[in-house]
Amino acid sequence: MASPNYFTPQRGNGFLDKSRITNALPTYSSAVSEKMHRHSRSMSWTVPVSVPIPGVRSRRLRLFMPNPSRVHQISVSRFGRRRGPILLCVVLIASIITVCSFARRFGAEEKQWTTNFGESSTLVFGRDNLQRIWQWEIDSGHYPSNAKIPEQVGLSAPPLNPALPPRKVPTIPSRFRPPPGPVATTTRGDGPRRVYLDVQSMPPNLAYPPRPVPGSVADLDIIMDHCDFSQGKYVRDCLEVLRIGAGLDNGKRLRRGEMDEWKYIYMEQEKENFTDPFTDPIPIANPIAPPRPLASGGETDPNAGLRKKVGADWETQLPLRAPLQHIPYSSLPAPCDPENPRLFHMFWTGPFTDKPYLALLSFLFTQNVGLHLKDGDTLDVCRPEFWMWINPGPAASVPNPSALSDMYEGLKTNPWAAPFLHHRFKDVIKFKLWNTTDQLDGIPELKDEWRELKETLFNSGGHIVSVPAEKSQSKSAEVSSTSTIEDSTNSTDADTSAKPSSTGDNKSDEDDMLNRTGSKSSSSYDRLSVILSDMARFVLCHRFGGIYLDADTIFLRDWEELWGWKGAFAYRWSRLEKYNTAVLRMNKNSALGSFLFRTALKNGLDFHPMTVSRYTKDAYLEGLLLRLPDAMFDSAWLNTEYYQRERPPQPYFQEFSDFFDTPAQASAAPQALGFEGFFQGAFSYHFHNFWWKPFDPSRNWPDLGPRFSAGERAARAAAEPDIDPEDATDRVADDKRDLDWATVLKRTFESYIRGERPNMYGEWLQW
Repeated sequence: MASPNYFTPQRGNGFLDKSRITNALPTYSSAVSEKMHRHSRSMSWTVPVSVPIPGVRSRRLRLFMPNPSRVHQISVSRFGRRRGPILLCVVLIASIITVCSFARRFGAEEKQWTTNFGESSTLVFGRDNLQRIWQWEIDSGHYPSNAKIPEQVGLSAPPLNPALPPRKVPTIPSRFRPPPGPVATTTRGDGPRRVYLDVQSMPPNLAYPPRPVPGSVADLDIIMDHCDFSQGKYVRDCLEVLRIGAGLDNGKRLRRGEMDEWKYIYMEQEKENFTDPFTDPIPIANPIAPPRPLASGGETDPNAGLRKKVGADWETQLPLRAPLQHIPYSSLPAPCDPENPRLFHMFWTGPFTDKPYLALLSFLFTQNVGLHLKDGDTLDVCRPEFWMWINPGPAASVPNPSALSDMYEGLKTNPWAAPFLHHRFKDVIKFKLWNTTDQLDGIPELKDEWRELKETLFNSGGHIVSVPAEKSQSKSAEVSSTSTIEDSTNSTDADTSAKPSSTGDNKSDEDDMLNRTGSKSSSSYDRLSVILSDMARFVLCHRFGGIYLDADTIFLRDWEELWGWKGAFAYRWSRLEKYNTAVLRMNKNSALGSFLFRTALKNGLDFHPMTVSRYTKDAYLEGLLLRLPDAMFDSAWLNTEYYQRERPPQPYFQEFSDFFDTPAQASAAPQALGFEGFFQGAFSYHFHNFWWKPFDPSRNWPDLGPRFSAGERAARAAAEPDIDPEDATDRVADDKRDLDWATVLKRTFESYIRGERPNMYGEWLQW
C-alpha cells in the first residue's frame, strides 16, 4: 500500500492545497515571492477570517475583518508611538457614540434602544419616608399580600396587616425556630379569615356563567403563582386557571380531580379564635445594617444603601393623612365603600369614534350595573360607574369658556356618543370635561410647584415636546373639571338630536403635532395627547380613586373580584419587568400616590410607564404597586413578540392587527366561537392603538336598533355617501364572508343593546 506522504493533501472542499506540501510548510517559487506575499498581508486594510458554518462540516465561511496591524501601523507612523494609540481610542469611542445618537434620533420609537444601562437614580425620599409609606399602606389594608417587603426598607418589626388573616400557632417550639433576620420582611396577619369559593354553574343553569359573588376578592398572590411570565408560566395555562376558578367554563367540566389550588376567589369573614404567633414585638437588630458613619461626626447615615437622585436634596417628611380602616365587605353599612369608589376612568381627545363607543358597550355587556332590572328597582350590590373624560381640543390648547356646553352639544350630535346619553344609562356612564390646569391644581403635592415646570409638562420618558407659550395651559379656564352631564340632557332620548358630528372640520393644521385631536393614521399620531394621558391616569386615580383604562381596552368579564383587592396594581410590559399602565388601580389620596407625584415633580413630571417603573424600583416600593401578569389584560402581547408561540392561547394573534384583519387560515374561529372564545378568563383585551381601523368595515356605524335610529342614519350616510339611508337595504350577500374578531365583538355587544340576546351572564336588558 502506498504511503500517504506521496500524495498532495486536499482541502475540506475537495480541491488540492497547492500552497502546502505534506510537511505543512508553505512553499514559494522564490524569496522575492515570499517577501511580496508577506508584505501584501501586512499592508492590507482587511484580513480574511475563516469561520465554520453550522450544519455544514465541509465548508467554512470567509469573512474580511479590519486589520489591526495595519491600523496600528498607520497611527504610529503618522502620530507617534504615544499619541497614535490614544487618538485611535478616541476615534473608536466617537464612532460608538455617533451610532448610538443616530439610532436614538432616527430610529422608530418602538425600536429605539433602552436607556437602562447607566440610568441615574430617581429617588428623592429617605428611608424614614419609605418606611412611613409602607406602614401607611399596610395599616390601610392596601397590602393584602404575603409577598416579602424589601430588606432595604429597613422595617424594625413586622407590621400588623389588617388585610391578611392571622397565622395559626406553629407546632414547632420557639427554641427550634430560626431567629429573625436583621430587618423585618413580612407582615403579621391581623384581619378577617378567608374562605375560598368554588364558583361554578350548577345544573340545570349551565348556559351562562354565574355573576361573581358581591364582595368577593381575587387573591392576586395565587394568580401570580399560576401566571407569572418570569416563572415560565404560559398565558394559555393562566387563562384556564382564571376561567375555571371564576366559573366561566359554563359547566363544561372538562377537568377532573381536585382543583383547590386553582381557587383564587375568596370571601372575608370574621376572625377565628386562634393566635398570631407574633403577638409581641420581635426584637430586631439595627434596621440599617451596618450604619455608615458620617464624615462630619460620629452619627450614622440613616439612608445608607439608598441611591439619591444626583443634584437633589432629600425630601422633607411626606404629609400623610391618618391610615384608613380596613372593613370587610360583609361589615360595610352599605354596598359601596366611600373610601374605595368603584370608578372606571377613561381619557379621550377629539371627536368621539367607534373606539370609546366599543369600550362603553363592553362595559354595559360585562359589568354588574343593574340594566337587567326594571327602572326603579334597587340593586343590592355596589354598581360601578364609568367616567369618560373628554379633552375638548388639542392637548396643548387652553379650553375656551364655553367648552362645557360645547362638549355636551358635540356628544349629542355625535352618533357614536349620543346613545350613551340615554336616561337608562345616566347612573352608570358619565361624561366629564378634562381641564389640565384644574386637575393639577387639585393635587396637593403639585399645586404650588407644577407651573415652574410648564415648559416640560409634555415629558415622556425624558423626551420633552416643547409647546409655545401661547398654547400652554398656563391659566385656569372657567370650567369645572368634575362637572357632569346635567340630568336634563340624560332625561331625553338621545336619538332626537343625533346628527353627524361637526367636530374637527378645520383640518388646515391637522399635520401639526400641537393641533392634533386624536390619531387619524399611523403617520399622524397624536403624541401630545398620549403624553397627557400618561399623566392624567395618575391624576384621576389619586384624586378620585378607581381604575384607569386606556381607550383601546375592551372588557371581557365582571371586575367584581378585582375591586375586592384593595391594593394598587398595573400590569407587566410584555416580557420586561416594567409597568404598563394601560390598566392602573390606585387608592385616592394614598401614600403611594403622594410619593409618585412628589417624585415625578423632581424628575420633570415624567409619567411614562418605564419612568414610573424606575420610581418604584429605586424606592423599593414595587410591592405596593403590584405588577400583574399581562395575561389578565393583554393576553396577545407575548405572542406578538415571538414568545410562547409553541403553546399560544385562543385566539392566536401573531400581530395586534390580527384582531382587525383575522388571517384567512383562522377566520372561521370568530363566528364559530363568538365572544366566549375570545381570551376567555382574561379581564380585558388591549388592542394597542389602531385608532384609524374600523371595528366593522362593512357596517361602520352604530347598529343599536330603533331607539337610536336617527344616529344610525346619520352615521350610515357618512359611511356610505352614495346611498340614501332611507333606501338602504341590508343584505347578507353584501356582508363580509369571514367576519374578523373585532367585528364579532362589536356586533355581539350591539345585539345586547337591541334586546336580541342577553349579556355574558344571561341577563336581558330592561328598558
